[in-house]
Amino acid sequence: MPAEWEQQSAVQLTMPHEHTDWAPILPEIMAVYEEMRREISKHEPLIIVDDIPHNDTWARDHGFITVEEDGELHLLDFRFNGWGEKFPADLDNEINRHLYERGMVKGIYEPHLDFVLEGGSIESDGKGTIFTTTCCLMAPHRNQPLTQEEIEQRLKEYLGAERIVWLNHGSLIGDDTDGHIDTLVRIAPNDTLLYTGGDEEHPDLVEMEKELQCLRSCHDRPYKLLKLPLPRPIYDEGQRLPATYANYLVINGAVLVPTYDQPDLDAEAMRTIGKAFPDWEIVGIDCRAVIQQHGSLHCCTMQYY
Repeated sequence: MPAEWEQQSAVQLTMPHEHTDWAPILPEIMAVYEEMRREISKHEPLIIVDDIPHNDTWARDHGFITVEEDGELHLLDFRFNGWGEKFPADLDNEINRHLYERGMVKGIYEPHLDFVLEGGSIESDGKGTIFTTTCCLMAPHRNQPLTQEEIEQRLKEYLGAERIVWLNHGSLIGDDTDGHIDTLVRIAPNDTLLYTGGDEEHPDLVEMEKELQCLRSCHDRPYKLLKLPLPRPIYDEGQRLPATYANYLVINGAVLVPTYDQPDLDAEAMRTIGKAFPDWEIVGIDCRAVIQQHGSLHCCTMQYY
């Protein structure tokens, strides 16, 4: 499975509409999507899912996962079940087939619809290591009765992985994905890990940091760790939202970073991500509307290689 910073051919956006959960704030969320479209299209083509019926817009979790084998690209179509049957996803599961049949994406189609796997739940270093979390992949209503060992074997087989790094800690208040890795820890070039820092309200993130400090790369060296700030609490109708800077998107030549109208922390996060991606343009995009549905930039997108 390629690393996110490898050369891409396109990025997919699945657009909000009045029949999705975005209906109450449709003008606000469409403004964010338009900004994403403008910034991404400066660097690479877009695949816009608009006229294909869909339940929701989280392309990261219903989109194809691309792997490379013997110089050929394989489009892996896993089952998305609304993060453990929390939300409807029947229409979302038809998107990939429509895209493939219309010739919108190129590669060898591989259906794995008997296995639940969301793109936001895995991170690849492009060298055979996959990061994930036990709290997500072992959560109820995903792949029971498979054991952790059985799930690991499937990940290795499907993604061409040599090792799976399971993190046993890490969660955000308000998260409904059961701990997607792309809200917590991101792999960057040169064995660097960007991760969400903890505080007294997120002690599990403190424990996650301790886990990361003990990890070693495939080269048997400690990872370089870069801590991202935790945004100040943002609430919607009294509910704290899972704001995180870790949910950034790497595209050809740029990194799009979620911001939350917290100038000091937004700037700190962008500086820190810039240390990991010194040759990329760092672009902030206001994601206060996106987190009202408990996601952010990376969740809204899926890249193709």
